[in-house]
Amino acid sequence: MKYTPLPASVFSHHRQRFMAELKPNSMAVFNSNDIYPISADSTLPFAQHRDLFYLSGIDQEETVLILYPDAENPAHREIVFVRETNAHIAVWEGHKLNKEEATKVSGIKTVLWTNEFENAFLDLAKNAENIYINTNEHYRAKVETQTREDRFIARSKELFPNHTFQKSNLILQALRGVKDPEEIAHIQQACNITEKGFRRILRYVKPGVWEHEIEAEFAHEFLRNRSKGFAYTPIIASGANSNVLHYIENCRECKEGDMLLLDVGAEYGNYSSDMTRTIPVSGRFSTRQRAVYDAVLNVKNEATKLLVPGTLWKEYHKEVGKLMSSTLVDLKLLTKNEVSENAEAYKKYFMHGTSHHLGLDTHDYGLLNKPMQANMVFTVEPGIYIPDEGFGIRLEDDVVVQEKRAPVNLMCNIPIDADEIEALMRQ
Repeated sequence: MKYTPLPASVFSHHRQRFMAELKPNSMAVFNSNDIYPISADSTLPFAQHRDLFYLSGIDQEETVLILYPDAENPAHREIVFVRETNAHIAVWEGHKLNKEEATKVSGIKTVLWTNEFENAFLDLAKNAENIYINTNEHYRAKVETQTREDRFIARSKELFPNHTFQKSNLILQALRGVKDPEEIAHIQQACNITEKGFRRILRYVKPGVWEHEIEAEFAHEFLRNRSKGFAYTPIIASGANSNVLHYIENCRECKEGDMLLLDVGAEYGNYSSDMTRTIPVSGRFSTRQRAVYDAVLNVKNEATKLLVPGTLWKEYHKEVGKLMSSTLVDLKLLTKNEVSENAEAYKKYFMHGTSHHLGLDTHDYGLLNKPMQANMVFTVEPGIYIPDEGFGIRLEDDVVVQEKRAPVNLMCNIPIDADEIEALMRQ
């Protein structure tokens, strides 16, 4: 693998925390993702199910995990199933984990081949009272494809209609929302790689460069620094495209006077970074662009200070809304009367959320109805979008909530001050 893996002790710790939340005499099952077909014999690159990775560290297809802390036989309390490998597979697909390697990665002593899962599951499930199944209940999820997990759930309910089925997701939402130091270190590494990409394009961007060429420069720097590539589909949006929140075509030529919005993040070891910077294509902000830019930066800095333990998600966004309302009045985009009559008038120019959890997923798990805790990682990404003026500006950093001090900005070394941006672009 390209990245340096986390130690097996991290995944063992995750499993112990998860199993401590299960009801008595319960088992939980986690399946890897499918390899999704495109057409003919083409497939999308494999990406491991993040929950399975979080609990095992195994980054390989056709993997299954059983956790049964009350199993009578201690060897059955943690079982991981991996695809049986052989010389033929090694020639055509490359190296796959053997049993000893699976144990080394995961810390799980009982390793079986995936073709042994069915019998093992049937035997163990007969003695369990509850079966925890893994459903995707992320607040932004929109899944239209039947997954390997879905097929397993349907099959299990047919085989054991009298069992009680519980959901693993709420447990994982709480656990994954708070990061271990080793996880934060991987996110920091992803941010460091993103920094290298951004510094590279600051020397590259000028009028006449195309958006897709900028994307290619980022990809070059990410791959050469042991990232799998982009943590999400990159947004390289120049001119009016910077007002489109999820613009991904990246096919326009950058023009003199354009603002260029870059929403890009590298991945490292399955952990995401998420950065947004907005820079002047010509290397110098106009007076109006600089005023809006500095205003967005100020909102970002003030919003970051609010990310402290005990803060409630909804209240946080209300406070940021107040900050943005005042800012838009100063920029003469809203009047004081508009703000006093409608507390959400700011959404005309800032229509998305300020922060989301970050981790194994770019929009990571986390319980939004619970107070913030130390070692949660959030993005902070305010923006102001002015279609009538032909540009939008968004700035985004990744920060870690701290127990008794200010949040730590994992992107503090990535240039963001307008003067620094201009100076680096002149070089």
